[in-house]
Amino acid sequence: MKILVIEDDEKISSFIARGLKENGYVVDTATDGLTGQVLAEEGQYDAIVADIMLPGRDGLKVIQELRAKNKSVPVIFLSAKSSVEDRIAGLQAGGDDYLGKPFAISELTARIQALIRRATVTTAPSEPTVLSHGDLTLNLLTREVHRAGQKIELQAREFTLLEYLLRNAGRCVTKTLILEHVWDYNFDPQTNVVDVLVCRLRNKIDKGFKSSLIHTLRGMGYILK
Repeated sequence: MKILVIEDDEKISSFIARGLKENGYVVDTATDGLTGQVLAEEGQYDAIVADIMLPGRDGLKVIQELRAKNKSVPVIFLSAKSSVEDRIAGLQAGGDDYLGKPFAISELTARIQALIRRATVTTAPSEPTVLSHGDLTLNLLTREVHRAGQKIELQAREFTLLEYLLRNAGRCVTKTLILEHVWDYNFDPQTNVVDVLVCRLRNKIDKGFKSSLIHTLRGMGYILK
């Protein structure tokens, strides 16, 4: 899932981006309102996190214009101001939630997950919320994974990798593709971070079960089948 963060304070922006990536999200950032609006209008995002006080164009104006163009992506406003009037202004501008600074990344992540769940149910009820292959299931809303009825606890990046493999079940995915989709930036394809992550996931998904689902195609990549 992809999140747009519009925040002019580089330390806060980096803090948010790092925290969201650690929770399995792909993140784009903008440091001013005009750039943020362009990205929001042209990109496909599952949620937007926007500061209210921004250079170029304030966050309220950015979201007002986004709503005027029928963009229904969930929006969380951030602001050092936390009065009732400020929260009302954010909601009236088209925001779905409001979080005062300072905040914990765990709370921001929880609010994003709640908004995405609500938006998924409301705007795309026909979209599958559960990915499955054989006796393995992954629930995108609850972020729970089961195999043969047994619950499997995954870390955020392991969950993201499994989701990517399930969406490409039966197809070989290369290390480079995994790096791009799971980490959202490029490593040297020769690095072993993919092998380590696949090994961790395989130990949880396949170990102790009668058949293996994750297979290595030597010199090519990995396949779930």
